[in-house]
Amino acid sequence: MAHPRFTLLVHTLFRVVIGLLFAMHGAATLFGVFGGAGGRGAAAQIGQWPGWWAGLIELSTGLLVMIGLLTRPAAILASGAMAYAYFVVHQPAALLPMQNRGEMAALYCWAFLLIAAIGPGEWALDRFLPGRRGARSGGRPARVAD
Repeated sequence: MAHPRFTLLVHTLFRVVIGLLFAMHGAATLFGVFGGAGGRGAAAQIGQWPGWWAGLIELSTGLLVMIGLLTRPAAILASGAMAYAYFVVHQPAALLPMQNRGEMAALYCWAFLLIAAIGPGEWALDRFLPGRRGARSGGRPARVAD
């Protein structure tokens, strides 16, 4: 049986790492850093569909998930964007993710769906939003199931 503190720490680290990696992917697309859009070393053209818009979604939702602010809506949007990427961009090339190079889209889709389902964890900015469970008004934040 896992120690509750360890579970809470890993939960937070999972959210932070997934958010950071996703934000970096968006930054690569938008600004040409970290290898650029699609590894070509360049940024996507402003307003280009789907590249630039995908990068904007990746950067913004990745940062929100990473800091734990508006985590569930951001994670749902990120998960949906990756489902779209998988089924529209990757899946037409071949059936399986290993054949169509869609492993990352599938992994991000499911990781963000998990974050949306279980919430941001104890160490997130969401807990300071008014009307949220765990806000400063004295409520305890939701805990991960053991």
